[in-house]
Amino acid sequence: MAKILLACKNCKALTFENACPICKGKDLTKNWKGYVYIINPEKSEIAKLGKYNIRGRFAIKVVI
Repeated sequence: MAKILLACKNCKALTFENACPICKGKDLTKNWKGYVYIINPEKSEIAKLGKYNIRGRFAIKVVI
């Protein structure tokens, strides 16, 4: 069975696990749209616009 990529409702991090790897929250959803990989948050304009301050894979929009 294929795993589903889930988005954290708090920090928008994407994960296949049952808890967020960044904020350790368990409030995850499969209703999200688009994603972005942040490699260097200090130099990334996308990271600044989306307020992503660490490396990782994040959902652009989380549908609550």
